[in-house]
Amino acid sequence: MGLEMHIIFALLLDLLVGDPRWLPHPVQLIGWFAIKVEPVSRCLFQSEKTAGIIALCIVVSMTFIATWAILKLTSFIHPLAAEIVSVYMIYSALASKDLAVHGKAVFNALARHDLHLARKKVALLVSRDTDGLDESGVSRACVESVAENIVDGVTAPLFFAVIGGAPGVLVYKAINTLDSTFGYKNERYLHFGWAAARLDDLVNLIPARITSLFIVLATALMGMKYMDSWRILRRDRRSHPSPNSGYSEAAVAGALGIQLGGSDYYFGTLHEKPTLGDNVIPPDSNHILQANRLLYVTTLLAASFFIGGRLILLN
Repeated sequence: MGLEMHIIFALLLDLLVGDPRWLPHPVQLIGWFAIKVEPVSRCLFQSEKTAGIIALCIVVSMTFIATWAILKLTSFIHPLAAEIVSVYMIYSALASKDLAVHGKAVFNALARHDLHLARKKVALLVSRDTDGLDESGVSRACVESVAENIVDGVTAPLFFAVIGGAPGVLVYKAINTLDSTFGYKNERYLHFGWAAARLDDLVNLIPARITSLFIVLATALMGMKYMDSWRILRRDRRSHPSPNSGYSEAAVAGALGIQLGGSDYYFGTLHEKPTLGDNVIPPDSNHILQANRLLYVTTLLAASFFIGGRLILLN
């Protein structure tokens, strides 16, 4: 079967099974390898920025080589074995159900009026301090996480899977993992993580913008506020510290009729951030469920568009 069927089966697995914690995960292995490479590159190069660039090159190149070698080796064993491995690798890079499950866990805690548990659950999704968040703050944080991770966890992996198959999607996840590991603007990683953060911005440039349009279309198909989604996307897409995250977050904010962004505490320090969307109604737990539905419809739209586009171009 062709790559298109690999992606379809991988997406079905993700939607049905999600991300069981007991299952071996290539992305976890990439993260482990990145942590091992860091001290070696720091020892070899005095410049933190140079050390970070070398670490990035090592992790990304080894991810590609290892993925290619595994696929080649399994193809010698049996062609079907290589196809199964390819499906698994692409599936491991997708996180639509896992993201929705985490969002639903926050919703369930809020539905039981267990704010303490809701804060703990949303802390698994965001890096901000959650101890002082009220119900609206927890809901906003959860919706923001779902909106942002539609790109990182779903549409961008689909995009790179269509372009480069299993090696392409795992190289993307390697870059994404390096940004999550080294891309902090603190004393340790400000210079070392510079290359990882910049490359992550670059590879998400196209997927983030395409995804925002899918979100507007999903909003229309769901009978939600698609004109507001389009309006807020156009107005607020650049009102975000990230060059990419504002696109999906603005589209979701407009669709739900709420305001995202604003001030939050990170490691005890208040960070003032721009807002996205109109402050018409405060975010609540129902907006989490709406964001989850947008996530699923956007996923299906992106998969249809990317796979359909590949079939048209190849034929």
